[in-house]
Amino acid sequence: MPTNILIVEDEEPLTLLLRYNLESEGYAVESVARGDEAETRLRESVPDLVILDWMLPGLSGIELCRRLRARPETERMPVLMLTARGEEAERVRGLATGADDYVVKPFSVPELVARVRALLRRAKPDHISTLLRAGDIELDRETKRVHRGGRELHLGPTEFRLLEFLMQSPGRVYSREQLLDGVWGQDVYIDERTVDVHVGRLRKALNRPRQPDPIRTVRGSGYSFNEMFARAH
Repeated sequence: MPTNILIVEDEEPLTLLLRYNLESEGYAVESVARGDEAETRLRESVPDLVILDWMLPGLSGIELCRRLRARPETERMPVLMLTARGEEAERVRGLATGADDYVVKPFSVPELVARVRALLRRAKPDHISTLLRAGDIELDRETKRVHRGGRELHLGPTEFRLLEFLMQSPGRVYSREQLLDGVWGQDVYIDERTVDVHVGRLRKALNRPRQPDPIRTVRGSGYSFNEMFARAH
């Protein structure tokens, strides 16, 4: 069964962005735009995690979080709070109300997805999503295997990490420096041209003649996983 995430956020563009990236991770995602609607929804069934905006119409995120912690059914449900408030006192208030983690807008989507994964790993280690799917490509984090159209691909460890990193945020363009930090780590000192070499190796492993290339080169910027490919069936 997929891991279920409820987004409670009244900014529709942000909701769509979060839904797209979380579904790309293999999660089942629902969303509501009002705090009172979320409270009603959460009385019907309890998701595995809630992403909750601080400021909401109908019922504030802080008050909803307080009520959730008062109910036995939801007292241990992971809650990740989103807010434009960055002051330390407000962060402390959010955590004191019962939020498990706190992200200040604007935020990095890969960072938020990583925080979601960490919360789920702590709360329900058996439920963490291990599969990334996009188009006809499937990446299994647990077995370290990648398939395209049912054919197993043989990737080196670096190419696997590179593909995993790009697939987590389809459409987002990463510079070579960002890819070095995200895939190799900030403490590794290697030339940015190394990224080009490994992207070339990844493409060679992914693509057969006449197959669409899921890796997009953005001249002067870097690379991304093609969001149009990710939406293909």
